[in-house]
Amino acid sequence: MIPLARPVIGDRERELVDEVLRSRQLSLGPTVTRFERMWADRIGTKHAVACSSGTAGLHCCLHALGVGPGDEVITSSFSFVASANVILYTGATPVFAEVDPLTFNMDPAAVEAAITPRTKAILIVDIFGYPADVPALVDIAHRHGLGIVEDACQSIDGDLNGRKLGTFGHPAVFGFYANKQLTTAEGGVVLTDDDELYTLLKSLTNQGRSDDGAWLVHSRLGFNYRLSDVHAAIGVAQLERLDWMQDARARIAGIYQDRMQHVEGVTPMYEGPERRSWFVYAPRLDADLDRELRVQGGANVAAALCGGFLGYLSFNRSMINFRLGADSRLAGVVVAFTAFLFALAGIWTVSWLPKFILGGLLLYLGFMLWFDWAVRSRKRMSR
Repeated sequence: MIPLARPVIGDRERELVDEVLRSRQLSLGPTVTRFERMWADRIGTKHAVACSSGTAGLHCCLHALGVGPGDEVITSSFSFVASANVILYTGATPVFAEVDPLTFNMDPAAVEAAITPRTKAILIVDIFGYPADVPALVDIAHRHGLGIVEDACQSIDGDLNGRKLGTFGHPAVFGFYANKQLTTAEGGVVLTDDDELYTLLKSLTNQGRSDDGAWLVHSRLGFNYRLSDVHAAIGVAQLERLDWMQDARARIAGIYQDRMQHVEGVTPMYEGPERRSWFVYAPRLDADLDRELRVQGGANVAAALCGGFLGYLSFNRSMINFRLGADSRLAGVVVAFTAFLFALAGIWTVSWLPKFILGGLLLYLGFMLWFDWAVRSRKRMSR
């Protein structure tokens, strides 16, 4: 089974987390400030506000815009549920705009067509690490007097035309969940050049604490959206080697792109003029394919990366140069032989643990070989 995410955690993360634990200041401490400053410097914004998740950051931005009941916010029809949830948190109504069939990002024409007298803001989404047409969407917002918030949670450190996301004059939010390009386990950050918005966001994420930080003085409704120094310590270590991690993801994605070109019925991910900040690998399946069969057979790598499994089939088999004929008698022999070996495992081993492990591995291999034959046979019959 391929896990959803396997974060790159090393000695540096442990070192910085241990420093925080030894300091005994686990929240509202200097490590959060350090993490915020590192992000602002990297992206080129005046401010960065750390928060407990990308979702929390988006919610605070909409709240700061004054979005509320009776309002509409236009967002993408193809995104993680949080993009719509944060609109609902404010009491407003999400309005979904159609997306571009190549990038899966919001179509500016569809966004403009969705504007009504109740529209309060546009929540831009940069899906799968590829930037939306931000300039066109910003132009629409300005012409109609709408607020803008950018959900760049899947596009950490992304850019458009060489310009970093977060530097287009509106707040942009990155998310640091465990499967992201950079993780703090849970966390997020809002990037902005607006001094007043920065001050407001610092208060909103900290229970509405007064702007001067006075203890137990709360000047507005706020939220418990703080990022702890423990989480920020992980983020500092991750940010120190973000370039290396991004390059590694790009190399792996390149392998998938190359291999997916040779899988029938599968279209690799779109590669346009802009750099993709690789988050997940999500190829497209032809409409006439049996999607469930394809997922089980392992051709849909996106499903594997998002929690399914990629067995001893297709891509994996080609990696180790293994081939299996499609003859049904061979498949039957393989299954029978596996059952025989499983029985022998019970004789040769005494302890239940090696018996369980060996038997399980043999049974898994037999099933995968049989399933590969079944997929190939069905494919031949469909022709």
